[in-house]
Amino acid sequence: MNLLKYFQQLQEQLEAKLPFVTYRHPNSDELQFQLQQEKKLEYLNNFQQEGFVFAPFDNQQQTIFFNRKIADFKRLKFNIEEIELKTSTSIATFETRLQQKKGHENLVNKGILAIKNSVLEKVVLSRKQEIIIDSQPIEYFKRLLKNYPSAFVYCWYHPQVGLWLAATPETLIKTQNNRFKTMALAGTQAFNANTEVEWGEKEKEEQAIVTRTIESGLKEIKGIERLQLSPVQTHRAGNVVHLKTDLTGVFQKDSLEEIVKKLHPTPAVCGLPKAIAKDFILKEERYEREFYSGYLGELNIQVEKPRNTRKRNVENSAFNLIERQSNLYVNLRCMQLVEKKVFLYVGGGITKDSNPTAEWEETVRKAETMQKVL
Repeated sequence: MNLLKYFQQLQEQLEAKLPFVTYRHPNSDELQFQLQQEKKLEYLNNFQQEGFVFAPFDNQQQTIFFNRKIADFKRLKFNIEEIELKTSTSIATFETRLQQKKGHENLVNKGILAIKNSVLEKVVLSRKQEIIIDSQPIEYFKRLLKNYPSAFVYCWYHPQVGLWLAATPETLIKTQNNRFKTMALAGTQAFNANTEVEWGEKEKEEQAIVTRTIESGLKEIKGIERLQLSPVQTHRAGNVVHLKTDLTGVFQKDSLEEIVKKLHPTPAVCGLPKAIAKDFILKEERYEREFYSGYLGELNIQVEKPRNTRKRNVENSAFNLIERQSNLYVNLRCMQLVEKKVFLYVGGGITKDSNPTAEWEETVRKAETMQKVL
């Protein structure tokens, strides 16, 4: 199958109103797609299932599950230069920015006040931006692939739920057999190729809080061993950069669900303490996040890995290893398509030292990441 046929097949699946997901892992030259032939909406029963999961921000709601065993699943090697983009003739109509700005600054002020007057340390507050446009989902997906090679890029659709796309920079968790890797991502500033990145104390402390919280949460889980933290590094995501720390270790196979529940929603998309921050978000944001800042990705995928051919045991080296992997990402830099509207979801972490106008400007930069593809 070539790229043209692949994109045509996605379009046909969409026109037939049949569920599908297609995606590319960060820095990969492989497209993967899972086409469902049934319109029934299924939910995840347990973390031993194999397939693709799509979870909302509110962890009290159910996670949608696409069963790989009953789907048409394919992989396609591709060269990013082969992707041909159409010239857009659509005109996007944006919401009035002044109204959006005032509303978000008021929300941030509420968050700062709550932090100063309670045990709340940090809360991540977001907004939903509406754009009127004659949407082209498959074309948008192609543009995301082109523009964000180092992100997890996906296009997900179910007729009973809707269509979502994203180019997310954040991993929730990756596993290979009994090994796992996650990240603490926080702090944001605009990327400038001509200047060296310098981080303020506000961003450093925000990222340190996120790291400490994830580390302490993982230590509470029975069976996690050899937990290690990388040095803090600058991580680019489109036109912005973040501070990032990687956390790695080993875990018991049956504890994956506990790890995911401990991580989601992460401090980077919710706040601290988690329960109080989440309650504030659900009460004060005054809109439904749905799948924005939830998580999605492959669960318990069987991957064939070649053995080391340099080993002396020739008989064993003739067979490939089957490795069990999960690759789950936080659903950031995302958009939701509803008829002739596109909804963008953007937010930022609020602390006692936050500036409402600066926080608004941060959401504008993040929105520009997705506006490029429109």
